[in-house]
Amino acid sequence: MARCHRRLWSDPSAAGRWRRRSLGVLLALLVASAPAQAQQDRIDDILAAIVGVNADVPATARTADTLGTSRAGSGVVIDGNGLVLTIGYVILESGITDIVDAGGKTIPADVVAYDYESGFGLLRALQPLAVRPMELGDSAALTLLQQVLVVSRAAGTVEATPALVASRREFAGYWEYLLADAIFTAPVHRSFAGAALIDREGRLVGIGSLFIGDAAGTDTPTPGNMFVPIDALKPILAELVAEGRRKQTGHPWLGLFAEPRPGGIRIASVAREGPAERSGLKQGDLITAVAGQPVSDLGDFYRRMWALGPPGIDVPLSVRRSGGALDITVRSADRYDWLRLDPTY
Repeated sequence: MARCHRRLWSDPSAAGRWRRRSLGVLLALLVASAPAQAQQDRIDDILAAIVGVNADVPATARTADTLGTSRAGSGVVIDGNGLVLTIGYVILESGITDIVDAGGKTIPADVVAYDYESGFGLLRALQPLAVRPMELGDSAALTLLQQVLVVSRAAGTVEATPALVASRREFAGYWEYLLADAIFTAPVHRSFAGAALIDREGRLVGIGSLFIGDAAGTDTPTPGNMFVPIDALKPILAELVAEGRRKQTGHPWLGLFAEPRPGGIRIASVAREGPAERSGLKQGDLITAVAGQPVSDLGDFYRRMWALGPPGIDVPLSVRRSGGALDITVRSADRYDWLRLDPTY
């Protein structure tokens, strides 16, 4: 990675100066070929398509303890009927949702879909939105060090951060989540949940998910953000709108939160009343193999487990606990059956 980009990402003052210089330049690049008034109209359209998203979640929700009961993030209007794309954990198991438009008006919304495999969530405004939808771009075309813009909205206020694509690589989350081609950007955008990742043509190429400390994927600490690429939405969008989830059978789910450790995968915690808990797995257990095949990292662990079959399949695990070896078979489940989605859709 070039030395100047390392300094930019690791030096907050340098990053701040770069943001101030670059924001106006990047917005102009989005519409550089248009007349002045058309440029301003285009910028206004892009910013107006980004809305705030609020969700109230019942205390009885499975995710209430980990994600909270009052959640907020951003979303992007992607069609002319008020369909808003956000990151799914903001609206997961919600009872009441609304969006906040560019003028600060709060508009009630219904949750349309939640897709665990990608992480996307969809909701629809229950009142007309006078907003031009944002065009979906080509996230596969993003290249290393390409300039992008990250935009979010909270309480009617826009936060915009010029950024660079720091890396493209697999991302394995501790909550049984695997994204084959995540987009990592730097510097950090603080309000990342559901934030819009916008390319130089003013198109949506990703939705914000996480803060990441190693966005560049190197030994140099690089604070930044992880985005779910918009290309992951295109093949499933119609299914999500029609069904609330993708038609394809999901992966077997164990209900554990895990982290890689030397020699295997350590269980940090288990989901209450989930398959792992019912099978006797405990915090601190070290999973060393799935069906006799050693596992070394989270991605490897998930792929070996998912290759065994659909939800409901038995997953044989080799486990080390307090220095001793155990064989534990977990009857997997469908994650959607465990979640309490009735108040949502």
